[in-house]
Amino acid sequence: MARILCIDYGGKRTGLAVTDPMKIIASGLTAVDTKDLMDYLKKYFKQETVELILIGDPKNLDDSDTHATPLVNAFIKKLQKEFPHMPIEKVDERYTSKMAKLAMLEMGMKKKDRQNKKNVDEIAATIMLQEYLAQQG
Repeated sequence: MARILCIDYGGKRTGLAVTDPMKIIASGLTAVDTKDLMDYLKKYFKQETVELILIGDPKNLDDSDTHATPLVNAFIKKLQKEFPHMPIEKVDERYTSKMAKLAMLEMGMKKKDRQNKKNVDEIAATIMLQEYLAQQG
């Protein structure tokens, strides 16, 4: 059975989350420096079967593009070139970073861990993936 991978793409860091093979549970995978992301994905896809990539689509409240939208679109083109047979879907990423920070607070994470942006990015990707799974029913 194949997994679904979710990417919270950022200019410096990128958070990754993945489902279990049954596609029931979303779990944080890691956060990597964005410059190392493609190499990380190549290695990951050799180890795990992934059937779908979700990537956060940065939009403003009025659905207009943010400053990050062109970066995400450029990365999607690189993904399509590198993995031409892999389906890619955009998912709404609005509020996921704020939700991640709130979740870390509610989990009782120490302030130092909450300030670690890698944790925020990984949890934001997990939230996007969990919301996607919930919508799929």
